[in-house]
Amino acid sequence: KAADGKEYKLSQFKGKTVVLEWFNNDCPYVRKYYDAGEMQKLQKEATGKGVVWLTVASSAKGKEGFVDAEAMKKIQTDRGMGNTATLLDSAGEIAKKYEAKTTPHMFVVDKAGLVAYQGAIDDRPSASAKSLVGAQNYVMAALASLEKGQPVKTASTTPYGCSVKY
Repeated sequence: KAADGKEYKLSQFKGKTVVLEWFNNDCPYVRKYYDAGEMQKLQKEATGKGVVWLTVASSAKGKEGFVDAEAMKKIQTDRGMGNTATLLDSAGEIAKKYEAKTTPHMFVVDKAGLVAYQGAIDDRPSASAKSLVGAQNYVMAALASLEKGQPVKTASTTPYGCSVKY
C-alpha cells in the first residue's frame, strides 16, 4: 500500500521498466541526493520517459525512518519528489523479498519483470553532496541501456547507506 492510499503490485507494470528505491528520510546517504535535488531530478527524468519509479519506505514502527501515510505525503510535497508512488512497507515484506540492505538500495526491473540492476545508486559511497560531482550513476546507466535495448553493463554493485530498519 502506498502513501496515496492505493495498492500497487509489480505485476501491474508488466511491459514497463520499474525503479525501486529504498528510502529513509533520516538517512544522510538518502539526504545526499534529496537535499541536492538530484533524486527528484532523476525521478522526473525517468518517469518522463515512461519509467515507473516506486520509492519504498521499509522502516518498522518505532525505528529510525518510520513514516505513516500522512508523514510521507508531507515529505513527498516538501521534497518535490517526482516518483510514481511511495510504498509503505513497515512490516519489511517487500524489503525482505528483494533483500534490500540499505537506503538507498536501488533496483531496476526490466519490461519482462526481471531485475536488470541492483545495488548502489552511484560509485561514490559517501554521504557528502560533494561526492555527486563526477559520480557514475548506476541507475541512470542501467535505464539508458534498457532504453536502447542493450544489456546492462554493470548489473550488480554493493549497496551503501544506512541499513534498512526492520
